[in-house]
Amino acid sequence: MMEMIGSKKIMKLFFVGIIFVIVLGGCKKGSGDVSTVTPTENDNSTLSYVGMGWARNSVNTVIFRHNSITSNSEYQFISYYDQDKKVVLGKRTIGSKTWEVVTTSYAGTATDAHNSISIIVDGDGYLHVSWDHHNNALRYCKSVSPGSLQMTAKVPMTGIKEGNVTYPEFYRLSNGNLIFVYRDGSSGNGNLVMNLYDLKTKTWKQLHQGLIDGQGLRNAYWQLCVDKIGTIHLSWVWRETGDVATNHDLCYAKSTDGGITWKKSTGDVYQLPITATNADYVMRIPQSSELINTTGMCASDDGYPMIATYWRDGSKSVPQYHLVYFDGTAWKKSQVSKRISDFSLSGGGTKQIPISRPVVLTREKNGKQQVLMVFRDSERSDKASVAVCNDLSDPSWTITDLNKMMVGSWEPSCDKDLWLNRGIMHLFLQNTVQVDGEGLSPILSQPVYVLESTGI
Repeated sequence: MMEMIGSKKIMKLFFVGIIFVIVLGGCKKGSGDVSTVTPTENDNSTLSYVGMGWARNSVNTVIFRHNSITSNSEYQFISYYDQDKKVVLGKRTIGSKTWEVVTTSYAGTATDAHNSISIIVDGDGYLHVSWDHHNNALRYCKSVSPGSLQMTAKVPMTGIKEGNVTYPEFYRLSNGNLIFVYRDGSSGNGNLVMNLYDLKTKTWKQLHQGLIDGQGLRNAYWQLCVDKIGTIHLSWVWRETGDVATNHDLCYAKSTDGGITWKKSTGDVYQLPITATNADYVMRIPQSSELINTTGMCASDDGYPMIATYWRDGSKSVPQYHLVYFDGTAWKKSQVSKRISDFSLSGGGTKQIPISRPVVLTREKNGKQQVLMVFRDSERSDKASVAVCNDLSDPSWTITDLNKMMVGSWEPSCDKDLWLNRGIMHLFLQNTVQVDGEGLSPILSQPVYVLESTGI
């Protein structure tokens, strides 16, 4: 879901793209030969240049890319589409500024912003890749050896429920195994499928054909996180039809056994599948509240879940960012933003929206639970911004920009493994422009960076 952009703004971003190409004119495109570019850095970040990527829509910068960048203890990996719609993979040693970049033989329908690339590295160091999905057959492969950017042929996972895939996402468990989730079905009529990859056998099996079942009447737009103690947290928004205006309510589930059984925040065990009838509703939000699909998720060091999203409260006209969080006893809400401009969500396809969906991160700092919400807002000139709350027990929020670069329709995605293990924020950053309803902007391919936060 992306921002409303008129023709004047498109032309402005077009010329911004030309300027970036001139700045990077000495680089070998996609090679990583010039590893750091500093035209827009400030005290809060540095930029590591990776290559030139497709930018005519937001397919490289949608929030449901899990992951756009990911890491293990040795390497960090990245993926994106180039100007020829080819899948590009990159790797660097953690701490290095030099990227090894490979253009694969695989291509995707980059003209549809749903068809993003998601990657993960398993506990043995193999890179797994899934790409190009919007209600179509599974596209999946993995590296031929640990740490390699050379990929196998396209292969099935389980062969079950793999013909109608959307929103593929990978997550690594504490034992190095993987889970893979996706929607089987369509907007307003779909189920959440979950697969498990076992390191010992190097095979996938299906845990749930419909962990969340839309019953042919609706579907769930979800997000997951795996916390430091190994619990899988799952939150979602229901949608009744293909119209984004029918989004409603926030729901929650968790698993402490690797995704097999699921519980509510009360500790009660779900009788699967989860449906609209038995779901754990943590925040009731009616339809037509400008509630966006796809929540952000994280969990405190104690395993308490946090959900980030935006909607418009009651009779108020302006949608605001909110954090909904569990304190061990009850669910609470904190309004993060103080926006002044309204907008309305309706219709289907990828929308043009003046704000992004948020990524939420948390850590203990100075004995308090600090929360960071990363987002993009036209009221802040479409930059990568972060709202910080230094003490969740007494929440107040301070907003700063991470970088001076205007990023158009960008939504944040980050290396959550690096954050979880080292407390370092690395964001995938690229200037992209989304035209409403899967349209294409005229801008040129744009530099792909990793923004490395240094001032948070």
